[in-house]
Amino acid sequence: MALKAVSIWGYSKVPPPQLGAGLANSHPTPIWNQRYDFDKCRRWECCCLGVSAQRATTAVEDEEPNVPPLVESSGAADGVHQNESKGFHKDINQLPKPLTTIDISSSSSSNGSKVRVAFQGLPGAYSEDAALKAYPKCETVPCDNFESAFKAVELWLVDKAVLPIENSVAGSIHRNYELLLRHRLHIVGEVQLRVNHCLLGLPGVRKEDLKVVVSHPQALDQCEKMLNDLGVVKIGARDTADAAQTVASNCARDTGAIASSRAAKVYGLDILTERIQDDDENITRFLVLARDPIIPGTDKPHKTSIVFSLEEGPGVLFKALAVFAMRDINLSKIESCPLKQRPLRVVDDSNQGNSKYFDYLFYTDIEASMAEPRAQYALGQLQEFASFLRVLGCYPMDTVL
Repeated sequence: MALKAVSIWGYSKVPPPQLGAGLANSHPTPIWNQRYDFDKCRRWECCCLGVSAQRATTAVEDEEPNVPPLVESSGAADGVHQNESKGFHKDINQLPKPLTTIDISSSSSSNGSKVRVAFQGLPGAYSEDAALKAYPKCETVPCDNFESAFKAVELWLVDKAVLPIENSVAGSIHRNYELLLRHRLHIVGEVQLRVNHCLLGLPGVRKEDLKVVVSHPQALDQCEKMLNDLGVVKIGARDTADAAQTVASNCARDTGAIASSRAAKVYGLDILTERIQDDDENITRFLVLARDPIIPGTDKPHKTSIVFSLEEGPGVLFKALAVFAMRDINLSKIESCPLKQRPLRVVDDSNQGNSKYFDYLFYTDIEASMAEPRAQYALGQLQEFASFLRVLGCYPMDTVL
């Protein structure tokens, strides 16, 4: 049978139901050629990493919409007067307001001099620190939730999004794994950020004066030893920056917050003590998302993120992992998540009756660039027995903490 060179990037025998409409209608973009049987090649579907310079068409309109205002001017003067009456010198009302999933109103557009980067949370969040590490001169755009950050990129409100994917103490953030499949964005980079939890309070307050500490529940858990020593009441908040804003707004001198050092500057709070986390090696890994993929190279270490599912059978997962081991490709991460809309697989057994098993998606990071033939061959072999395969992105590794 004649062989024909084609591109490999997405493959699905039975696409998972949560992938959303439009997946089956996407058109392949040639990347790296590899020879396969023509009948198998027809099943390939392009879902990531195109080298062609054409613009992604995930936006609602073909042209870029204008950017919504990030600062509400109404009531700003009243807010200043109110804060001054409390002895608080920061005007919180002047801070950017988080975008929501329905906030797509337009106003004056950006002059394009800066990269606009979305993050989840309020100004001063750790995600904003990660965005500034990736793009030191960027304009950060706070978003109300993870979904809003994804949509902000898709709707051309921002250029990139920086979102957490895993923490060395708390583990993976499964919500963002799910959103990676529901949205057509590409991973174009990663950021590893060392977490420095700080105890913040109003100016002039000592940590011994605190009776209540507010923060995100995970931050409270990660600083449990110090909080127990202080004997304070712990109150949960939406995120660490929200906790800092709450303390600054209420001007309660007996209330502190656990947040970043950046949050202290943003909200005019004092850092009572730093590095209060129980585990000093507390690191969060963030992904940088964009509408268009980048062209991977081999001049620096690269990482490729994929997701796949497997047919039922003995040793299938072993076979899947072996395609990388036999080519000396290291796996830096593998995460399994049940398919939400099709969680159970019924397997008939004549002796025991029907058995039910979870159907899984496997999110995997491989330490190889898709510019390398070994990575191309590994994915080519994986598709032989994978019921679904998608490349989420190929990007340079972040080796600096």
